[in-house]
Amino acid sequence: MLDSTPKEIKKRSAGKINPAKTCQPVGAMYAALGIHNCLPHSHGSQGCCSFHRMHLTRHFRDPVQASTSSFTEGSSVFGGGANLKTAFKNVFAIYNPDIIAVHTTCLTETIGDDIPNIIGSAEIPEGKLVIHANTPSYQGSHITGFSGMVKGMVQYLSEATTETKKNQVNIIPGFVNPGDMREIKRLTKDMGINFIMFPDTTGVVDTPITGEYEMFPKGGTTLEQLKDTGNSKVTVALGAWASADAANQLERKCKVPALTLKTPIGVKATDEFLMALRGQFAAEIPYEIEEERGQLVDIMTDTHFHFHGKKVAIFGDPDVVTVLTEFVLSLGMIPVHVLTGHPGSAFEKEIKALLDEAGIEDANVKAEGDLFELHQWIKNQPVDLLIGTTYGKYIARAEDIPLVRVGFPVLDRSVHSYLPIVGYKGGMRLVEMISNALLDRQDRDAKDEDFELVM
Repeated sequence: MLDSTPKEIKKRSAGKINPAKTCQPVGAMYAALGIHNCLPHSHGSQGCCSFHRMHLTRHFRDPVQASTSSFTEGSSVFGGGANLKTAFKNVFAIYNPDIIAVHTTCLTETIGDDIPNIIGSAEIPEGKLVIHANTPSYQGSHITGFSGMVKGMVQYLSEATTETKKNQVNIIPGFVNPGDMREIKRLTKDMGINFIMFPDTTGVVDTPITGEYEMFPKGGTTLEQLKDTGNSKVTVALGAWASADAANQLERKCKVPALTLKTPIGVKATDEFLMALRGQFAAEIPYEIEEERGQLVDIMTDTHFHFHGKKVAIFGDPDVVTVLTEFVLSLGMIPVHVLTGHPGSAFEKEIKALLDEAGIEDANVKAEGDLFELHQWIKNQPVDLLIGTTYGKYIARAEDIPLVRVGFPVLDRSVHSYLPIVGYKGGMRLVEMISNALLDRQDRDAKDEDFELVM
């Protein structure tokens, strides 16, 4: 436990204590699950694969399947090429996926396995496919891994086969829950626009109980759809960190223009997403969506006194944290600590621009940060609310502040992955979550005061 008295924070030049991120293969595995009939494959030790599967399974409360090359001491010394080729043979023979998506781990990256060469020299059954992404855990984050695997989908699968582009949009949703992907698809469908979402984990990690086991769920982007992404009119990448690289790769490879937007959380970011679709396809926004927007604005107005002037700390993935900061500013709150574990100075510049526009000075903003430092910030400058992942509960408990769980991972609550935080509906949910957290704290404090008066 840290000393409760505020002290000067000594800056660490190296080392992380409770980093606000996890490793690349987790993101790559999640992206691969968004391909229909795909089995993610972890090229490394069995323990790595077990951790990544466990982390995803605990967050989604749905079993996550993946295979592994199961490195031994010999593989670590002489390379894992033989293991990977044997894995292809066994996985296709036993589990029969349409495609295997290989991601690497620290071990195989350190010894330097040439994955493209191994795949090229392996015996792949006719009609089956293998793609890969290099995902060393000692750099980047799970967002980097997600981005790399989606980029791998484009590199291996996207094709431009038509002379003129089809009147459809590619949507890369970023590292969000299947509930968010469903909401993005609903908004696009309601506007009457044809689309291909990739990856798409709806119907994969939010499956219903049917009484029958299925190795490969019904959801996910099909291989035919992935190939057809090269024929689309435009690609909308939702999130600069998780989605932009794949969209730009598709533009270079298949001449599909890339449009990078924020993850559509809150009024402004959702407006930008819908207006971008409207501008690209001359589609009308139906009244039902306009009504949802009006409801969200009405709720924000009615509950403004709950939020005005409240200080908040936000941490998590950069795409989500950026728009959460924008959203809480629109609620009248004051973000005083904003942190992500993902590296990149662009995050700090974007957050500081939002805060400068709102007239907020002296806020702590950091990329590639950790939760130990966030805790130090909060001790020196207390806040009324913390927004972030499950790992923020230790700070919230120590400092007696409410925590709104948003982002990845959320391991100690359920149902969250089914319910969106994107779009206007998701904005209403966020307002409810934040408002209830603050009011619960207010009610508890009021009861404590009443008890003291009685005593």
